[in-house]
Amino acid sequence: MPIKVLALFVQLQTIAMSIDNTPSGRIRRSDERGQATTEYALVLLAAALVGLLVVAWATAGGGATRISRLFNQVVDSVIDRV
Repeated sequence: MPIKVLALFVQLQTIAMSIDNTPSGRIRRSDERGQATTEYALVLLAAALVGLLVVAWATAGGGATRISRLFNQVVDSVIDRV
């Protein structure tokens, strides 16, 4: 479901960026205004999607116990060295 939403967002953003603000509604082909902003927004969406997937994995399917074990091993290792 999140991938479909991301694909829809990309398509809508592409259409919105290609239509010029002139009354004739001409399509811009060589103008790259807003390209960096669009890329930045897509990177943020991708990072949020990865974060959601990690949270979903950690809360279901035994991920929480694995993280707990890893955390306990790190704490025990630090305590042993002190």
